[in-house]
Amino acid sequence: MSTVLVVNSGSSSLKYQLIDATTETRIASGLIERIGEPTASLNHRAGAQTYNSTLPIADHEQAFAAMSEAFDATGAPLGDLELTVVGHRVVQGGAEFIAPTLIDDRVAARILALAPLAPLHNPGQHAGIQAARALFPNTPHVAVFDTAFHQSMPKDAYSYAIDAEISEKYSVRRYGFHGTSHQFVSQAAADFLKRPLADLNQIVLHLGNGASVCAVKDGKSVNTSMGMTPLEGLVMGSRSGDLDPSIIFYLNRVAGFSVDEIDNILNKRSGLLGMTGDADMRDVTRRAAAGDAAANLALGVYARRVRKYIGAYMLDLGRLDTLVFTAGVGENASLPRELICAGLENFGLKLDPELNAAPNTGARRISAADSQVEILVIPTDEELAIARQAFTLAGSSVTLENL
Repeated sequence: MSTVLVVNSGSSSLKYQLIDATTETRIASGLIERIGEPTASLNHRAGAQTYNSTLPIADHEQAFAAMSEAFDATGAPLGDLELTVVGHRVVQGGAEFIAPTLIDDRVAARILALAPLAPLHNPGQHAGIQAARALFPNTPHVAVFDTAFHQSMPKDAYSYAIDAEISEKYSVRRYGFHGTSHQFVSQAAADFLKRPLADLNQIVLHLGNGASVCAVKDGKSVNTSMGMTPLEGLVMGSRSGDLDPSIIFYLNRVAGFSVDEIDNILNKRSGLLGMTGDADMRDVTRRAAAGDAAANLALGVYARRVRKYIGAYMLDLGRLDTLVFTAGVGENASLPRELICAGLENFGLKLDPELNAAPNTGARRISAADSQVEILVIPTDEELAIARQAFTLAGSSVTLENL
């Protein structure tokens, strides 16, 4: 059997996919939302069958029980599928988890211990891991970390210029995120170009509600825009990205906002949402096309920030072979791609307007024939990436007895 259950647990949600790792096809998928509330919702799909329900779900243990009921209701009980492995997405792995890792009690405890570095993610993911381990006690569980791919960054790329003792004591450094996506997409771009990954210098733009840039050299991350947290870097749906740190002190001392209020402002009330009132790029581009000044300004700030990182990472890499757009905005929104590439012709990046505007959902080239750098759109698939990595590790010589 080669069935992998991929789990992405949030503090109040559970997303899952059942994937055949051999054929790389989806067998089933689902989403449970509002865990902890009396009216939690479950939406499950298996082939042409759907199963939806609203019911009280107190915690992640009950969420997994509800998921099992959904599989039963659509004629594919999980107990009959002989799962090969359960793959868990974990946002923060710190500096210690540099690869997919079989989960035992120690690993689970370390994931929870890293919660101060990712308070919105790791606690929920730990809860999901523990619930899944209880439901599938004889199945290997593998953690795939968003931060792992970026652990190849050199020290001068991940270090902050602050007091060294404080940095060491409190693990203050750049970790980077979206690593599973950046790794998957950079390999997919090499496959599309029919070139060895080790021969390519790439800049991957993961542009979704959360957004990050990664410089990939010889298949390894050498720099990325997100930092100790996902707040650093690009303008995002509701996150500010880069800003003068003194703005935080100013808002506290002069405007009277508390630290928690400022945290909320920068993470949940900034970015496109803060500038326009809309966090969804589709709404912002629609307004910009109608002449809305706030939307056009936001798009200008958004594109300028991305270009800033492209320029910096071209210098980091020394040579750029391909620029890759991925994730919801990167794959589907032609206007942001156009704005980002505008003015880069003198640096070897020339967009083909017709290819860029053409409706397409697959991997494709959007650069002009005479562009020195390949400009690609490559769909990301983090669930498939997790399934691949978890299946590979579970099938290796490492066994649960060796943990």
